[in-house]
Amino acid sequence: MRTARTRPALRRRPHRPLRAAAVVAVACLGLAACSSDEGGGDEPAAEGPESQKVSKGATIDATWPLTGLSVTGSESAAQDHPVMVVKMDNTPSSAPQRGLGSADLVVEELVEGGVTRLAAFYYSDIPGTVGPVRSMRASDIGIVAPADAAVVTSGAAPVTLQRVRGAGITFFSEGAKGFFRDNSRAAPYNLFTDLAATTTLVEGEEARPDDYLPWGEAEDLPKGKPATSLAADFGSQTTTWSHGPKGWTNTNSFAAADDRFPADTVLVLRVQVGDAGYRDPAGNPVPETKLEGKGQALLFHDGRVVSGQWSKATLEAPLALSVRGKKLTVPAGRTWVELVPAASGAVSYSP
Repeated sequence: MRTARTRPALRRRPHRPLRAAAVVAVACLGLAACSSDEGGGDEPAAEGPESQKVSKGATIDATWPLTGLSVTGSESAAQDHPVMVVKMDNTPSSAPQRGLGSADLVVEELVEGGVTRLAAFYYSDIPGTVGPVRSMRASDIGIVAPADAAVVTSGAAPVTLQRVRGAGITFFSEGAKGFFRDNSRAAPYNLFTDLAATTTLVEGEEARPDDYLPWGEAEDLPKGKPATSLAADFGSQTTTWSHGPKGWTNTNSFAAADDRFPADTVLVLRVQVGDAGYRDPAGNPVPETKLEGKGQALLFHDGRVVSGQWSKATLEAPLALSVRGKKLTVPAGRTWVELVPAASGAVSYSP
C-alpha cells in the first residue's frame, strides 16, 4: 500500500495539498513506416471550451494547458485537480474503449509485442467511465512528468514502480476510489475507472499547469507538404489516420464511433527505444521509449505535414519543436502524439 504524494523538488510550480489515498500497486499483466516531411487538422467539432481557438494576444492563463484553446465563460484554466492521465489498453480486446473522446490530448506509446498503449490526458473535462485501464511503463515518466500529472493505472512491474516512485509521480491503482470491474468483459481488459471519482483523491487549489506543447496558431505553420492520410507503424500495431472536414480521424480506433478522439493535429515523434531490463509474463522483452534527447518530428495539421525536429533536455523538461532552426509551434486544438520507434517503426503518408 502507498499513498498518493507530490513530486519532490523538481516541480516547477506549487501543488495543492493532497488527501492521502490508498493505492494498491499491483504487478503489471503482460499483453498476451517510410517517413517524409512536413502538417493536418481542422476546426474542432466539439462544443465547450475545446471549440474556441486561442486568439492572438491571449494570456497564458486564458488558455487550456493541454490544448492551447481559449478558456471561455466562467471557467478557469486553473482547475481544482491536477492533470489526470489514464493508461488505456489499445488492442482489439479493449473495444470499445470508453472516455477517449473526452481527453484533451493522447500519447500513443510502444509496449511489448509491438502493440501500443495510450496515455489519455484529462484536464479541461473530467468524464465518468474511462478504460480499459492498464499498467504503467518506465516510458510513462517522460510522458507524464512535464504535466505534473497523476496517473490512473492497473499497476506496474516492481522495477517500474520503483522508478515511478523515484520520479515522484502520483498514481492510483485498483482498490482506490472509482475503480471497478466490468464483468461483461474478460480480464485484464475489464478494469475501468469512474475518473470523476478517482480525481477527488487529489484535491485543493491547483495552479494552472505549464503548457504541455508549444502552442501557436495554424497561420504560423510553414507551408509543408500535402498529407491527407497517415500510418504510424509500431510493429504489430499500425495506427491509421485520415484527414477530413473535422480534422484527423483515427480510422482503426478501438473506441466507439461516437467516442473517438477528435484530433486537430497528429504529432509524430521518432524516438529511441531501449530495453526496460525485464520481461513480461509471456517472456517478451519490455521496451522503454526514451522521451528525452532529440529526433525527427512530423506535424500533421489541416491536410498538410511539416517536417522538423523535436528536443527534450530531460524526462521532466517540456517538449521543444523546431524547423530549419526556428521554433515550431503546434496549432491550438486537440493533439494526438505518436511516439514511433526511430529504428523499428515506420511512418508513411500520402497527399
